[in-house]
Amino acid sequence: MKRLLLSLLASCALLFSCQKSDFAYDDTPQGNLDALWQLIDQRYCFLTYKEKELGFKWQEMHAKYSGKLNEKMSRVQLFEVLCEMVSELKDGHVNISTSLDLGRNWSWKEDYPENLDRELRDKYLGTDYHIGSGLKYTVLPDNIAYVVYESFADGIGDGNLSDMLTYLSVCNGMILDIRGNGGGELTNAEKLARRFTNEKVLVGYMCHKTGKGHDDFSSPVAEYVEPSKYIRWQKPVVVLVNRSCFSAANIFVRNMKEMPLVTVMGDQTGGGSGLPFSSELPIGWSVRFSASPSFDARMQQIEFGIQPDLYVSLDEGLAAEGKDSMIEAAREGLRSER
Repeated sequence: MKRLLLSLLASCALLFSCQKSDFAYDDTPQGNLDALWQLIDQRYCFLTYKEKELGFKWQEMHAKYSGKLNEKMSRVQLFEVLCEMVSELKDGHVNISTSLDLGRNWSWKEDYPENLDRELRDKYLGTDYHIGSGLKYTVLPDNIAYVVYESFADGIGDGNLSDMLTYLSVCNGMILDIRGNGGGELTNAEKLARRFTNEKVLVGYMCHKTGKGHDDFSSPVAEYVEPSKYIRWQKPVVVLVNRSCFSAANIFVRNMKEMPLVTVMGDQTGGGSGLPFSSELPIGWSVRFSASPSFDARMQQIEFGIQPDLYVSLDEGLAAEGKDSMIEAAREGLRSER
């Protein structure tokens, strides 16, 4: 029954989000800005939250950016104005897709230290690490499992996960490094999280936009992660994160924070908690925007990221010596739990 309700809510949200505007706009600079402004005003799911957190009024954005238009401006100039307007939302899920470029806002990662040295991370993996679809894994000298998952867009099967966990079962703990993981498929995030619990766990809530008002949402629907019927990990885990953990990776961290024996370590994640849907402007450009917000298990916003259980940053001095201070902190934490 729960799956049927979620499916119906998602279908309604998709239908609502993909509808054209109630008003016909001309393919002019002003017409395109009006159409974009109205799409965000009526269907974007974080306006009330963003207005409060960022200190702007979306109503005022219309006049502000209309003042930058003129009838003779080029497509490139129009694209820049529209991108500047939606960048006020600071949402990596709000994009304008054109043949010119992809309009995006990546301030969720570009405004912060990356806390990731990929060459250094590769040294910990070594040269004979195992590969199971999107997963790379090895056993460190202190008998700690080290797993790297760089993108939830890379599929993983139940066979991959079972083989990996079987191989690593001799280890005393696991470091799951998802630094730099910008998201991908939520199904992969859920499939992986299911291997770290023996019980059904409440991980958060989701709402769906049901009307044109900024706060027109369905009642929150609880989201759970159920244990996998296959091999499950029974030992301590450290999930390493940074500001580049976005979208599906952000949801994965939300889920893992509710799991037993899991510690999230690193920097705050980049956020991105709204499921995106698409529409189209009169000029033919595609617009993607967040339409269905997700929350954590306490109904707290996670759009701007999730705080780790323990903040750790990359020490450049140690990096120069060939040591990743974040991996080393995770190893030390797992050794102390023995």
